[in-house]
Amino acid sequence: MFDEFLNNQSSWLSGRGPESEIVFSTRIRLARNLSNIPFPFRSAAKEKQKVVEMVKDVHGSIEGLKNCGFYHLKDIDSLDKQLLLERHLVSQEYIASDEGRGLILGHDEEISIMINEEDHLRMQVLASGFDLQKCWNTLDSIDNAFSNKLSFSFLPDLGFLTACPTNVGTALRASCMLHLPALILTKRINKILELLARISFTTRGLFGEGTQALGDFFQISNQISLGLSEQELIGNLSGVVNQVKGQEIDARDTLLKKHRINLEDNVWRALGVMKNSRLITSKEALSHLSILSLGLDLGIIRDNDLSPKGLGRNLLNRLFIVIQPAHLQKIEGKPLNENERDFIRASILRENFSN
Repeated sequence: MFDEFLNNQSSWLSGRGPESEIVFSTRIRLARNLSNIPFPFRSAAKEKQKVVEMVKDVHGSIEGLKNCGFYHLKDIDSLDKQLLLERHLVSQEYIASDEGRGLILGHDEEISIMINEEDHLRMQVLASGFDLQKCWNTLDSIDNAFSNKLSFSFLPDLGFLTACPTNVGTALRASCMLHLPALILTKRINKILELLARISFTTRGLFGEGTQALGDFFQISNQISLGLSEQELIGNLSGVVNQVKGQEIDARDTLLKKHRINLEDNVWRALGVMKNSRLITSKEALSHLSILSLGLDLGIIRDNDLSPKGLGRNLLNRLFIVIQPAHLQKIEGKPLNENERDFIRASILRENFSN
């Protein structure tokens, strides 16, 4: 159903966004619930279906959603669900049940609206690089359009009402995915994460809540949304991301000045593994892609060393996602066991890195 996503060159994975050498992507999400209908975890099947139909009836008339399709989750097969999860377009909780769930999805993968996840609507906009304002402008327009057509649960003293108390207020969650290999290599990352927790920012791994920081990626997002405006929340996250980015740049300078030979060796060894492996796990591949990305940023390798077309950044960003299990099975058009996936993954990497 979503085969075209595999070769989508214009999505948030393009690596062409602002400051994308460290800030991989930006996302802003809004939670909304319809008035006089119980939250999804308390809704009967009939009520969930009512929400789906109400949203479906109005989405086609919203200008910002003209490039989006509408899907019933029950009509999406399990492999495509995992594909959407790996591309950060749906959540693990959302695909755990088909009952009364719909999905509005942009063909360019920038817009995703989950219907009846934890809240009636979970609307998100994604962008390549560090572009919080772009995401917010797009999402604010969509939210305003929905608000003109649907009545949302709202109290003047609290703001928007949500299933989870931490989302009450603006119900906005802004996040940036940062690539922080130098902070890990210099063993500074734990202090950074502790500081972020103390100032009410949440840090997650590559695939969101409960996941590890595979490939040296960390999602940083606001923890609360009550008592602050949308612009204040976005501004606060922007300031924090800039500080973390500055720490990563400083750590990269330290590596170049004090450990350049070791770093160069790691980078070129990683490229050698990519060009010659016959079996490779996703965890190992992500680790090598991370080192290659760092090497590209620091000028140790060049675009042409990675891609004959000189599109090294785009290639690396795409491979971070394409080597995931559902993508490999989608490419092959059949289920694959773990060993088969390791073989196909290695084949794809060899093909992409061979000049």
